[in-house]
Amino acid sequence: MDFLLALIDFIMNIDVHLDAILRQYGTWTYAILFLIIFAETGLVVMPLLPGDSLLFAAGAFASRGSLNPIALFLLLTVAAILGDTANYWIGRYLAPRMERGLPFVKQKHLDRTHAFYEKHGGKTIIIARFMPIVRTFAPFVAGVGAMEYGRFLAFNVSGGILWIAIFVFGGYFFGRMPAVEEHFELVILAIIFVSVLPGLIEFVRIRMRSTRQEPGSS
Repeated sequence: MDFLLALIDFIMNIDVHLDAILRQYGTWTYAILFLIIFAETGLVVMPLLPGDSLLFAAGAFASRGSLNPIALFLLLTVAAILGDTANYWIGRYLAPRMERGLPFVKQKHLDRTHAFYEKHGGKTIIIARFMPIVRTFAPFVAGVGAMEYGRFLAFNVSGGILWIAIFVFGGYFFGRMPAVEEHFELVILAIIFVSVLPGLIEFVRIRMRSTRQEPGSS
């Protein structure tokens, strides 16, 4: 519970925390951001890290001269691609053990990601980049399902570039706007809402479909 509260505080005040990290660690901030993005995309036990909002905030700080936007884009793109790659191979390795279940993975997250694969196929790797939680499990499920690696890599690279570019450069170009600076928490909430909305819509659709298919339902 303490970890969850601390995480919520970090996300909602991400500009304050990022500013503190920059003041304390300076250039090492790049390495910290790299590790956070790699962990969210590469470690299936880390689905709640603040990817979208962190990227936007980093871009906003880059617009103020605290970070280099090109270095940020290149470094975090590599982190996102390597993260998905690691997650894919973890899934391939653990696939034979999946029948017994994995104690550190919530089955509902895997089920939700499987549903996305059924609808969108390999493009799920790209679409999931913009959906918290699902983006952490998509490469893992691709590995479990033994998606051909060359095909996975193509989706991985294109999705990683698109994800990092949209949020980092979005923060860079819009982060200095007075309305954004004055209401940064509301902007972060909007980013989270927009990121989660497609998953919520899909979840409702799946639930409605399963309800209609249940025996005795009209």
